[in-house]
Parts: sequence; C-alpha cells; structure tokens
Amino acid sequence: QVQLVESGGGLVQAGGSLRLSCAASGRTFSSITMAWFRQAPGKERDFVAGITSNGGGTSVDSGKGRFTISRDNAKNTMYLQTNSLKPEDTAVYYCAANRGYIRSDPTYYNYWGQGTQVTVSS
Repeated sequence: QVQLVESGGGLVQAGGSLRLSCAASGRTFSSITMAWFRQAPGKERDFVAGITSNGGGTSVDSGKGRFTISRDNAKNTMYLQTNSLKPEDTAVYYCAANRGYIRSDPTYYNYWGQGTQVTVSS
C-alpha cells in the first residue's frame, strides 16, 4: 500500500509560481512510477507530468516549458514546479502512483492523493 499526500497549492496571480509536493508513505517509493494529474470543474482528469522510479525519465504534457517534475527518493517526495501560471491552469492537482511505465491514462494508476487546489487569478 502507498499513501499519498499533496501540498503546496494555493491562490496565485497569473505569471506566478507554485511548488507542489507529494509525500508518500511506505518503503516502496523508490520503486514506483509517479505522476501528476489535474482536474478542473466539469472536466476530465488530465495528465500533467510523470517520472520514473529513479527519476531518469520524465514526461510533461500540460504546461510544457513551464512545469518541471522531480522526485527525491531519500525524502519519499515528488515535486511539481509550476512557473508562469495562467488562469487556465486552475484545477485540483493530484499525485498518483503505480509500477511500470509512465502513462497518461489515469485508470492505470492505483494510488491517489486527495488533491491540492491551485487557483490562478487574472
């Protein structure tokens, strides 16, 4: 079992930055693939970025050039650095985990956090 807890969300003006964190419990963190998703009201949950277990492979979909995903296996924590935020980035951001490859399909992931709200004002 893996438990995930996100933090770092908040209200920010357009052009600002936030660093989201996802803390994981358990001793298997270093062996699992991690990902960030986001969901705006009335919309589907979209893939944002993913990172392999050793951090050697990353994939960024939403916010290309503005978002950076990373992880610190010694701290059991994954991060999403979001820069140059836009109002359309407003959503609840979720972290997710599973073994295997990075995938953009949310149904592939077995473990989810509760989400952290990011609101970007214009």
